[in-house]
Amino acid sequence: MDHIRVIDQTQVMAGPTCAMLLADLGADVIKVEPPGGETTRRIEPEIAPGVSAAFLAVNRNKRGMTLDLKQQRGVDIFMRLVGTADVLIENYRPGVAKRLGVGYDTLASSNPRLVYCSISGFGQTGPYASRGGYDLIAQGMSGIMSVTGHEGGPPVKVGVPITDLGAALFGVFGILCALRARRITGRGQFVDTSLFEAGVALSVWEATEYWYTGETPQRLGTGHRMNAPYQAFRASDGHFTVGASNERLWPRFASLLGLDRLLDEPRFADVGARVRNRPALEREIESVTATKPRSYWLERCEALGIPAGPIYSVPEALTDAHAVARGMAKEVDHPEAGRVKTLGNPVKMSATPPTMRNAAPPLGHDNTAILTELGYGDTEIRELAREGVI
Repeated sequence: MDHIRVIDQTQVMAGPTCAMLLADLGADVIKVEPPGGETTRRIEPEIAPGVSAAFLAVNRNKRGMTLDLKQQRGVDIFMRLVGTADVLIENYRPGVAKRLGVGYDTLASSNPRLVYCSISGFGQTGPYASRGGYDLIAQGMSGIMSVTGHEGGPPVKVGVPITDLGAALFGVFGILCALRARRITGRGQFVDTSLFEAGVALSVWEATEYWYTGETPQRLGTGHRMNAPYQAFRASDGHFTVGASNERLWPRFASLLGLDRLLDEPRFADVGARVRNRPALEREIESVTATKPRSYWLERCEALGIPAGPIYSVPEALTDAHAVARGMAKEVDHPEAGRVKTLGNPVKMSATPPTMRNAAPPLGHDNTAILTELGYGDTEIRELAREGVI
C-alpha cells in the first residue's frame, strides 16, 4: 500500500486501530487531531509529557498534524488534504462530520475517488444511529455479554474490547474491498460499519444455535456450545485448556486420564451427547486433572497430539517463546518517550510484510512537512500556528 494515502480523523480505539493496520501495510496515514490533541493522549499511564501508553498503542506508523475544523481556514486545509487522499476514516457520531462541512457527500464531490469509511457505535442508519457508541454498550446490546461468564452467573464483559477491535477489522476489510472496486469503476464509495454490528457478526455460533434449535444461548464458562470436551480444566496448580471433542481425540484424552469407562457410556457416546451432559463430563475429567499440575497434563497431551495449552497471564503471553519467535512484541523509537513497546502485526506476508517504522507521532509533529507538501509556504504556516488553526 505504498502509494495509498489515508486520512485518519478518528480517536480512542476502533478508528485509530483500523488506520494503524493500514499504516503497518505501508499506507501513508496522516492522523488529523484538534490542536489540543485527541482524548486518548490524556489517558493514564503517561509515558512522557503528553504521551500516553493508550495513544502509543493504536497510532504507530502514522504522521500527525493538528487542524481546527471549527475555523474556516482549517476546513480549507482539510479539503486540500483530502484532495490528495485515497481513504478517509472517521468515527464521529453520525451527523457531526456533515455539520463540520467534511461529510461524505461534500468530500466525494471534490474527490470522487475517495473511499470514505465511517466507524460508529450503531452505523449511519436505523433507529439507534444517533446514539453514542462504546464497546461496553455494544457488547451488551449485541448479545455477547449474555453468553459470557460462568453458567448461572451474571453477564460478563469480554476482557478485551472485542467490538472496538472487531469494527476496526471490518473497517479494514471494507476499505480494501472498496479500493479494489475503485480499480474497476474509478470511483470511491462510502463504507459504513459499527461496533454493534461487529458484535452481532462475531456471534456466529450463538446465532446459529438460536436459529436452528430455538433455544436462547446461555453462558457456558469456558465451554463450547457445539463441542465437548473443549474448555478449561482445573489442575492442582491452576487451569489449562483442552480441545479433544472429535471422535479421534476424545478416546485418546479419556485414556490419558484413565477414564476409558466413559467411552462406553451413552451420556458421552458422541459430541452431541457430551455437549448435552457437559457438567457431568467436566466433573469426571476434573476429578482426575485436579490431582496433578498442569505441566504434567500439557506434556502428555502434547505427546499424544491432543490440542492443549496453559492459561497465561498477559505478561506470560507476551514473553512466551512462540510469541517472541512470531514477532508479536516489538520496540520502536519515539521522539519524546525514547524506545517504546508495541504489539507486532499478526499478519505475516512473504513479499510485502507489515513493518514497524515509527511510534505514534507527537502532537502536531508533521504539521510543517504536510502543509509544505500541500503547497503552503513558511510564512503562511507560521500565521496558521499563530491563529490556532494548527
